[in-house]
Amino acid sequence: MARAVGIDLGTSYSCVAVFQQGTVEIIPNERGNRITPSYVAFTDDGRLIGDAAKNQITSNPNNTIFNTKRLIGRKFDDASLRTDTTHWPFKVVNYVGKPKILVEYKNETKLFTPEEISSMILIKLKDMAETYLGKKITDAVITVPASFNYSQRQATKNAGVIAGLNVLRIMDELSAVGIGYGFDKNISSERNVCIFDLGAGTFNVSILKIEKDIYEVISIAGDTHLGGIDFDNQMVAHFVQEFKRKHNKDLLQNKRAVRRLRSACESAKHTLSTSFQASIELESLHEGIDFYSTITRTCFEEMNAHLFRLTLDLVEKALRDAKMGKSSIHDIILNGGSTRIPQIQKLLQEFFNNKELNKSLHPDEAVTYGAAIQAAILTGDKSEKIKDTLLLDVVPFSLGIETTGGFMTALLKRNTTIPTKQTKTFTIKSYTQSDNIVTELVVCDKPIPVKDTKTATTSSDKQVSVDIKIYEGEHSLTKDDNLLDSFILSGISLTSLTVPQIDVTFDIDANGILAVSAVDKTSKQENKITVTNDKERLSKYEIEYMIGDAERFKREDETQDEHILAKNSLEEYCLHVKATINDRQLTDKIDNYDMKKMIFSIEDTMEWLETNH
Repeated sequence: MARAVGIDLGTSYSCVAVFQQGTVEIIPNERGNRITPSYVAFTDDGRLIGDAAKNQITSNPNNTIFNTKRLIGRKFDDASLRTDTTHWPFKVVNYVGKPKILVEYKNETKLFTPEEISSMILIKLKDMAETYLGKKITDAVITVPASFNYSQRQATKNAGVIAGLNVLRIMDELSAVGIGYGFDKNISSERNVCIFDLGAGTFNVSILKIEKDIYEVISIAGDTHLGGIDFDNQMVAHFVQEFKRKHNKDLLQNKRAVRRLRSACESAKHTLSTSFQASIELESLHEGIDFYSTITRTCFEEMNAHLFRLTLDLVEKALRDAKMGKSSIHDIILNGGSTRIPQIQKLLQEFFNNKELNKSLHPDEAVTYGAAIQAAILTGDKSEKIKDTLLLDVVPFSLGIETTGGFMTALLKRNTTIPTKQTKTFTIKSYTQSDNIVTELVVCDKPIPVKDTKTATTSSDKQVSVDIKIYEGEHSLTKDDNLLDSFILSGISLTSLTVPQIDVTFDIDANGILAVSAVDKTSKQENKITVTNDKERLSKYEIEYMIGDAERFKREDETQDEHILAKNSLEEYCLHVKATINDRQLTDKIDNYDMKKMIFSIEDTMEWLETNH
């Protein structure tokens, strides 16, 4: 049976795992680390991915890309994106309304989509899995935050396709944590679980009902722009102001200095999880000025108090949507690196009336753990421990259509369990505008005003069409929601005797794939569409082009690896020969001329390696 892997494509770190022989195995990278930095760097010599990319960011900040998860599936004019770009050393440009990342690579200027950068990280994880398992890997489950919208999910799937993966499912991270939690628990009676997932870039909370092998998501809430990065930003801003106050210099004008400060702030944040004070020590930070300072845990908590409070507001929202009180929750499960912050744990425990928090899951690996189990289930693994596992997920945002006045009319409300199917009947409002008949949908339980009814009836029969626009979101007006797709229903009869009635059906499967159909009850005219969000997604041509690029990059990486291996082998050989001829036991056996000749050859070779490589 072909192996499928589970992948947590994280904001700061990513992780890959496989389910085999009844257990989950987290796959280490070449350094033996179980998590890999979600970093990609471009240099004059080639690409670096993971630890190697992160380790050289200070010397190459403009061409080291990270936090791609905050870019993927977004439009360039997204408000949160405008905020993020002020914190990134690399450049994000507007390309036909979408963000692209500009880098210098092998002395050329290149543009990459967020999907391409994410695919490079996925290829790295795929290669790690293939090395670990000794076989080719194509199938994968990739996780995303529960609060990701349709565009972000589709973009993540595209990244998987570019990486050469068959994406079995785009899975909510919270659902993966839930499955990972229940895997070893052998839960026989019903338990209500709150999963509190605070990572580097996103925050999500879910209320799950677990009984035996059935995992039912009751509600989700979250913010795709709230996490450890935002806590870092607060600390960076604090020290930028301190530097300006002490030295009357603006650090923000020096990208390398800001990057060094950010790295120091990240380390300080980690220190403050176990200590009450952390130091910042940066020599020659800006214009030769050394910067030394300290920060207390109390100060860190105060500067982030409003962000910490936001997480509890979303927990309240999730409980409210689930129609549950705090006392109904049996377990509060922590996930994500930022849950290590003591104040986060303190506030959450107080919120749940001092109930003990469950810290049994590894906060960096739990998502991958559940994704690997789901991947095994989807590829037909019949292991006793997972064969009866059933996940009932929900739609993260309301789904509906635009009705007269530009209103959003939901057919599937947020947190509706999937798979599901829902039909709603609409009438047609029509009027003449510049000699053209304009039609709009009206909800049947909202009667058409008399003046509109008159304009909807004519002395002779007419054929009209209506544009069905499909939206995602919680705003009452569609202009504030996310347009997913649209299609035309034609051949609708307008007569003086009847007002047309249109049945619109939303049918969403377990994978979150939405099919929408519309039928005119009178004429029986029908049209349907599977929502693909073509306006936002990459075209088939673009994906194929990027797949070709990815394969070319991989060949270049392999050539570079061979080059480095050959260089290292030659260098080791030279050092070995040098050590050998310096051995006293051999000195008497080699005459002076040959000895000098060998030493000259070794030094000449070493100098050549230094100059040319």
